[in-house]
Amino acid sequence: MTCRGPGRAGRWACALALLAVPLLLALLGPLFAGEPGPRAASFTAGAGHLAGTDFVGRDVWRQVLLGGRPVVVAALAATALAYAVALPLGLFSALTHRRWLDELLMRPLDVLLAVPSLLLILLVAAVVRPGAAGIALLVALVNIPDAARAVRAAAAEAASRPVVEALRMQGESWARTALGQVGRSALRTLAADAGVRLTGVLYLVATAAFLGVGAAPDAADWAVMVDRNRTGMFVQPWAVALPALLIVALTMGTNLLFDAALTGRGRGARAAPEPRPDHPPADDPYPGPSRWEKPTP
Repeated sequence: MTCRGPGRAGRWACALALLAVPLLLALLGPLFAGEPGPRAASFTAGAGHLAGTDFVGRDVWRQVLLGGRPVVVAALAATALAYAVALPLGLFSALTHRRWLDELLMRPLDVLLAVPSLLLILLVAAVVRPGAAGIALLVALVNIPDAARAVRAAAAEAASRPVVEALRMQGESWARTALGQVGRSALRTLAADAGVRLTGVLYLVATAAFLGVGAAPDAADWAVMVDRNRTGMFVQPWAVALPALLIVALTMGTNLLFDAALTGRGRGARAAPEPRPDHPPADDPYPGPSRWEKPTP
């Protein structure tokens, strides 16, 4: 069964297979890590270490078990925080009839959008040393402009439909109109955007940790492991390969999971009409030329 199978099963199986290993290691790994053992020589293989040792002689497999939770939790928290701000902003901007209010909400976001995300994080980190919570807040902040514009673009088309005007004339509340009608119409577009955004957030969190922002230089973190152990990659490659492969599997699995979910909703929503035959079947209980033959002009 492959990711490009004829049905949804192939996509689901591939997505879940890619996500299962990094997620289980991130969520349950610290429970099985155990106590740290004695340190050995740097970048050695064997000697009781399943995946060798890292740049300071620690067991690589234990670091892998401990290093997934910071990356996954920070990425999920940053994505959730970004949409918690972007959803009301985008929906309010799409539903308002006041042009000045729309401009007031969107133009400040364009200023943030003009600054590269990683550059803004590094500028803030140069003034304040953010921890794990701080890096999640920073990544959420740099993703709010993109997410708000995506919400506004998806909701603007649904907000212009006659049914929304009818709800306004009936005196329906803003929450019911925005969430019940407009938000539901834009759900598939926003779900696709969430899948892509979560992947970008994962890479941004990993890159920040790779550059030493939000994580200590010797922290048990997959991105920090890639950075600190790359000097011995050709001597003991597992110290770099294992965390790098887990990050790649997590991002690819996330995209495939959202793709499988959206493909299933799109195909299952409406069945294609069957073509009308040119001649009546042999067992037609109601034969007659009017049902099967084209009318003569």
